[in-house]
Amino acid sequence: MSENAPPVVELVNVSKTYGRRGGGVRAVRGVSLTVAPGEVYGFLGPNGAGKSTTIRMMLGLIAPSGGEVRLFGEDLRRNPSVLRRVGSLVDGGAFYPFLSGRRNLEVVAKTHGGDGARIDELLDQVGLAKDAKRKVKGYSTGMRQRLGVAAALLNDPDIVILDEPVNGLDVAGIQEMRALIRGLAADRGKSVFLSSHLLHEVQQVCDRVAIVSKGEVVRESGIAELLRQDAGLRVEAAPLDIAEAALTARWKVERSGDALLVDATKDEAPEVARRLIGAGANLFALAAEQRNLEDVFLSITQPEAPDA
Repeated sequence: MSENAPPVVELVNVSKTYGRRGGGVRAVRGVSLTVAPGEVYGFLGPNGAGKSTTIRMMLGLIAPSGGEVRLFGEDLRRNPSVLRRVGSLVDGGAFYPFLSGRRNLEVVAKTHGGDGARIDELLDQVGLAKDAKRKVKGYSTGMRQRLGVAAALLNDPDIVILDEPVNGLDVAGIQEMRALIRGLAADRGKSVFLSSHLLHEVQQVCDRVAIVSKGEVVRESGIAELLRQDAGLRVEAAPLDIAEAALTARWKVERSGDALLVDATKDEAPEVARRLIGAGANLFALAAEQRNLEDVFLSITQPEAPDA
């Protein structure tokens, strides 16, 4: 795609309310986000945050109560045919249990007007080539997930929307799925919209993420930027009480064993050192403490309760 191509996905102030006006339940509240061509985009949030509802609006399965869903620059309500450029795996996919994996993909291909020419290639790509003739009723949860990903790729879409694609996979399967997702973007220029509760995997595979809580986007950022914003400093000094008192006057400080975690940036490290030495503390180590995505996610979605 050209550099001037519109976002693959653009949600503009999208909301969804279930029930009567005034007394309804607002599942999604003014969500706005964009997914760029060739980007792997993570969509994160606790249970009940509105992730599934948002995905269903993106796929045209339910209508938003307000706002606009745009795919490839087109308003989905005015041009639903744009969904032909979208592949998706939602709720693990639905398959006929008494048909083989391969036969199920043939049915999906015919249903969407395809000829199924890519079925063998996709079965091999998701690691199901040896089990293609087995009936799906004998598939494990992980195998069904793999089949669902293959089905999502049948129409060679420009964006793939995956809801919990590694559900039920073992460690090796998770690594293979990670490589597949990155390959779709890096090697084939496709965009991937990924919803997952495995934050370690999201951190490794995604370029950017949106974190949703109570139906609202509370943070949208690149992975590297997000982790850098939430970085702190780890201090090893003694006496610990003197060091903590000296730093608490300026920054938020937490104890971690025999060390202190200081809510300060890397650029503030010289000032941290000066304050410690000025207070008479012995400084043994001072280093940047990089949080992982799970730490950041919990700090955003589960803020500390106020003291009683």
